[in-house]
Order: sequence, then structure tokens, then C-alpha cells
Amino acid sequence: MTPHNNTTLRQIFSLPVIVAALGYFVDIYDLVLFSIVRVPSLKSLGFSGQALIDNGVFLLNMQMAGMLVGGILWGILGDRKGRLTIMFASIFLYSLANLANGLATTLPAYATLRFIAGIGLAGELGAGITLVSEILHKSIRGYGTMLVASVGVSGAILANLVATTFDWRTAFVIGGVLGLLLLVTRIRVAESGMFRAMDDRTGVRRGNFLALFTDWLRFRRYCNSILIGIPIWFVVGVLITFSPEFGVALGISGPVSAGNSVMFCYLGLIAGDLSSGLVSQLLRSRKKAILIFLFLTVAGITLYFLQGGQSPAFFYGVCGFLGFAGGYWAIFVTVAAEQFGTNLRATVATTVPNFVRGMVVPITMLFQLGRNYLSLESSALLVGAICLIAAFLALAGLEETFHKDLDYFEEFL
Repeated sequence: MTPHNNTTLRQIFSLPVIVAALGYFVDIYDLVLFSIVRVPSLKSLGFSGQALIDNGVFLLNMQMAGMLVGGILWGILGDRKGRLTIMFASIFLYSLANLANGLATTLPAYATLRFIAGIGLAGELGAGITLVSEILHKSIRGYGTMLVASVGVSGAILANLVATTFDWRTAFVIGGVLGLLLLVTRIRVAESGMFRAMDDRTGVRRGNFLALFTDWLRFRRYCNSILIGIPIWFVVGVLITFSPEFGVALGISGPVSAGNSVMFCYLGLIAGDLSSGLVSQLLRSRKKAILIFLFLTVAGITLYFLQGGQSPAFFYGVCGFLGFAGGYWAIFVTVAAEQFGTNLRATVATTVPNFVRGMVVPITMLFQLGRNYLSLESSALLVGAICLIAAFLALAGLEETFHKDLDYFEEFL
């Protein structure tokens, strides 16, 4: 291996990248844990039947609403106070919320804690991707964000293992403890040089969230950055979260476990994030890589609804393929970060993925509304088609950012 390759590997596997990856690992653990323990936790609180779906949607929406609020809060603070500040603060908040979630005994308490945890969970990924994008050279930053996402989504596997080994309350407590332990590793991580340089300049306005809505071209970039990611969370928020119900509706030959569906989906996501990152680097294009994986998502959703009468093992295989197809998450967030200047980058990179996650609220509401007039499968297909069409149109409207120099500022009043 040449000295140049050694230097490149050291940069990719540097402490900030590793810490960002571990932070996202804990983030994903906590984020998907509720999808895994939804049924047993609600049953332990006295709910059954249709109430498991209705209250499950309510709690999921509370968590996602918290992420919408947190995305704006942490994004603004990230551009004003620094990327590391929000990485520390957000993980501390969601760790405490998950510790408390293990003690919840009523639905209102459960919902309140999911909302607070959602606020905390909102800060980790955007801050990590922003930091990694700014400290790595443009020729290799795709590898860095690929590593963050690939390590991060494997947190879902740990969540399933913990949830199947321990009581749901203990699983939440373990997530909180992991988050607090992670704070220790943050001590030696340095702030982004681009942010420090901006901090030394006067007259540069930072973290102005409203500036995203005061200029049409900037607003369009922002909306397109959000829309390209919504098919991922349609899959996770509807097809995977409610996989037991879809298993029955599709005539799967045995019971389907939500925990196994999540685990296989996220195993696919790990492979997908690695593959999409490599494809992006090989094609030297973010847009082409995302386009390929959007077509794979169309294929995966089609297969999901044509598998009637298959075994649970086949169903889990389809969940894995859907996860692989949705593995452009890292590139999607990287594209959002690369679309904007240093003084607005953390705001965008933090709010965009959380707005996508928050889109689970209208997606599930539309899904529930559709069930009043359509079958379970038809309602999901209609919502999925809307999400995919929006993503294809949004991707066409974004600029290619693979070679883009990120050391610049957005100009606004």
C-alpha cells in the first residue's frame, strides 16, 4: 500500500469520523427500538387489537414530531455554536429521555418521552455528516459519510438483539446508557476547520433557518433535498413498522415479527449504504447513485406486494432487499449538506433528514385515511407511489455536487 493510500485511510478512519459513526449507531438503536417493541410495550400498558395500530401510529408520530422540532433547533445551533456542541447536547437529551422511557406506565407519559427523545435524536446525524463533510477532502468525503451511515444503521441490529433478549423497559434503559457512555469519546474530537474559520469572520450571518424560505432558488434546493429521501421512510415507517399486519394481509404462511423485519431491513441498509457510497465514488456522481437506488426501491416495493403466500423467511428477505434499496441515506444527507454554504450547512444537514423522518406523520396519516376507502395494500401502494414520484422529480431538480468545494458562504440579508 502506498503512502498516499495510507494517508487517505487514516483520514477516512480518523477520530471525528469514528465518533460520528458511533454516535449515529446509538441514534439508530434508539430510533428503531420503538418499532421493535411497539406491540409488547403497548400490550404491557393494557392495549390490544386495533388499539395496537392506532396508538402505535400516535407514538411514532410523537417521536417524529419531536424530530421535526429538534431538527430546526439543533440545525440553527449547529451553525451558530458549532457542530460538536449539538452532537454533545442532542445525545445527552435523548439518552436521558430513553432512561426515563423505561419507567413509563401510561400512554401520555410514553408519548411525552418519545417526543423529548425525538428532539434529542434529531441532532446526531446532521451534525456528524456536516463535520465529516467539512474535515475530509472532496475526493474522499463520500467514503467518510458512507462509513458513518454503514456503522450507524447497524445499531438497528443491536436494538433487535437487545429487544429479543430483555424486557422492553430494559431495552430503553440500555439505549440511554450507551448514549451517555458515548459522550466520553467526544472529548478529544476537534471542531470543523471551516466552522472555526467562519467563527473568526465578522458580518457572516449563520444558522438563519428562515433564509431557506426567503429566496426561491434556495427554497427549491431545500425542498428537493428533502423529497429525494421520503421513499426511505415510507418503507421504514409503513411497510416495515407495520409488517405483522401486512404479513396477515398478504397471506404470508406464518407470523411476521416486526423485530425481525426491522433487523433484516437494516442489514440491507448497511449493505446499501456501503454499495451506494462506492457507486457514487466510482461514477463520481451523487445523482446517478441515488437514481439507481430509487429504481431499486420501486422494484423492492413491487416485490413486497407480489409475495402473497410466501414464507416468513421470504418476507424477511424482501425486507432486506427494501433496506438495501433504501441504502442511499448517507448520500442523500451528504447531497443536502453539499447544496449549501458553511453558514447554513448544519441547519440544512440537520433539518433535512429530520423533515424526511417527520414526513412519516403525513405519510402514516394518509395511509390511515386511505384505509377508510381502500384495502391495507392498496392504501400503502397509493402512498408509496406519491412518495416515489416526488423523489424522482426532486432529484431531477438538484445540481450534481460530487466535485463541489464546500468552503463558501450563503449570502442573505
